[in-house]
Amino acid sequence: MAYSAVSQVPVAVPIGSDVSLRRSVFKRNGISFSDKSWASALSLNLKSQNAQRSNQYIVCMSLKQASKSKVAVSPLELETTKEPPLNLFKPKESYTATIVSVERLVGPKAPGETCHIVIDHGGNVPYWEGQSYGVIPPGENPKKPGFPHNVRLYSIASSRYGDSFDGKTASLCVRRAVYYDPETGKEDPSKSGVCSNFLCNSKPGDKVQITGPSGKVMLLPEENPDANHIMIATGTGIAPFRGYFRRMFMEDVTFKFRGLAWLFLGVANSDSLLYDYEFTKYLQDYPDHFRYDRALSREQQNKSGGKMYVQDKIEEYSDEIFKLLDDGAHIYFCGLRGMMPGIQETLKRVAEQRGESWDEKLSQLKKNKQWHVEVY
Repeated sequence: MAYSAVSQVPVAVPIGSDVSLRRSVFKRNGISFSDKSWASALSLNLKSQNAQRSNQYIVCMSLKQASKSKVAVSPLELETTKEPPLNLFKPKESYTATIVSVERLVGPKAPGETCHIVIDHGGNVPYWEGQSYGVIPPGENPKKPGFPHNVRLYSIASSRYGDSFDGKTASLCVRRAVYYDPETGKEDPSKSGVCSNFLCNSKPGDKVQITGPSGKVMLLPEENPDANHIMIATGTGIAPFRGYFRRMFMEDVTFKFRGLAWLFLGVANSDSLLYDYEFTKYLQDYPDHFRYDRALSREQQNKSGGKMYVQDKIEEYSDEIFKLLDDGAHIYFCGLRGMMPGIQETLKRVAEQRGESWDEKLSQLKKNKQWHVEVY
């Protein structure tokens, strides 16, 4: 997200038909509509399908979006480290970070709420794309009285430079976990997710205890800038891939990506799409290097007339995917653990149709370090 003299400022944008009102919001915050470098996708069209909402607000995650003019980043020392940082802070000695912003990402028809949360770590908890932070919610562990809550892991949804490009923030993509009683149909707050609700309810300035960073399996291999990357995400599993794309397409860094990044994103409906305006802009600006396919389970049908899931999209493009894998492409999966059985069954069926053994192919992909999985 390229910035000019205006730095990142959360802006509440009224969504509706009153263009003059929308313009006044930007005028008050010093944002110029004549600045053509920020994405047209954000020109008050974060969620065009929700434009009928007259009294709803969406908070712009940043003032400028991806453009071909890449963004300067700092500190450049983050480019020169040879190994990823690991476990700099542990549960018994966590780091006290500060909430910068909490922004709802989804529209009103999305099942549930997902938030984009920016955390200021002051440059003291550096990370690489594909890693995770641990978060320790405040309060006492009900299962262990006198002890803090257990650490919850969240994939980081920004590049190592953060949304403000200064190496001092990290972003998380968090879905609020709520529980509805199957008999009454009513929400039971006592069974809600402790950490996700803490994060989604946080306000700027609130403190948060973080650990990490952790993880190596989802690190973006940069030794070959011509390599191809296939990414399959469901829901908040989009987080690490957003970090990849910012590094590939948005930031002026030493990694000069020349391959293909192909994203398959599975969500319930159009209102549930996450960071869609960013990905659409990459598609416009880098059509030879970025592909983007959405699987909307409640709006689209697969070839059998059933709901469209990411595995159906994989099957649809299986010939291209298998050829890319045969040529050395990396493939990544991130999302709920339940996504993998259906995907594995589809890949096995496709391999058999091609006269291949999926077990042997999978073994070779893992041996070649082409197979990357992070599910929760």
